[in-house]
Amino acid sequence: MSSEQPAASSENEERIRRFLAIASHDLQSPLRHIAMYAEILLDDLADRLDGDQLKSLQTILHKAETAQRLTKALMGFASSAPQVTATEIDLDGLVREIWVDMASEVAASGATLQHDSLPTIISDAAIVRIALSNVIANALAYRSASPPVVTIEAEQDSADVTIRISDNGPGIDPTHQDKIFDAFWKRPQDGRPAGPGLGLTAAREMLRALGGGIRLERSNAGGSRFAIRLPSPRT
Repeated sequence: MSSEQPAASSENEERIRRFLAIASHDLQSPLRHIAMYAEILLDDLADRLDGDQLKSLQTILHKAETAQRLTKALMGFASSAPQVTATEIDLDGLVREIWVDMASEVAASGATLQHDSLPTIISDAAIVRIALSNVIANALAYRSASPPVVTIEAEQDSADVTIRISDNGPGIDPTHQDKIFDAFWKRPQDGRPAGPGLGLTAAREMLRALGGGIRLERSNAGGSRFAIRLPSPRT
């Protein structure tokens, strides 16, 4: 039995990589064209648009460029040769950007975001964005009757940066907690069809490429808390 488990794990990992490679590659062309046409429209029509129209077009361009960066990061991971680019990341700014990107989900759920001043860190911005986005999106999707409250905290020492994301949701059933990072598994939710889940799996694998990780610290009737660990660069 023990000899079968590593083989199954390796096969599953390869399946994930193939899926990410195909999906990321196929998304690159339409995303590139969306960004290109948004730039053309901005150049040709900027002086004829009102403030809201101009902002909408700029948002389309920004979201397309962000999606391009994320799919490139996924393609690097899928090729077993992730291109890790360490840059300064303003966590305050990144969290606000992610929250704005999820404006429709925030409005539909009445969610609020809470966080004190978050530090500036050194890491790969695309990978950190993917990890944070997946955890926050799950907090908005798997909510209780009360509007979601997402709380983000971060602490940094000489070895690691730890980002904790907490919510006030119903918690994760104990029978499901060991499955949430499994590829293509999605937590059942009343009233919604079950579909393939890959977000947390991809986040975990890409964080590993940085030498970091993600784990569920707690989950009960008061909500869940995830911890993302990132190595601090050596000076």
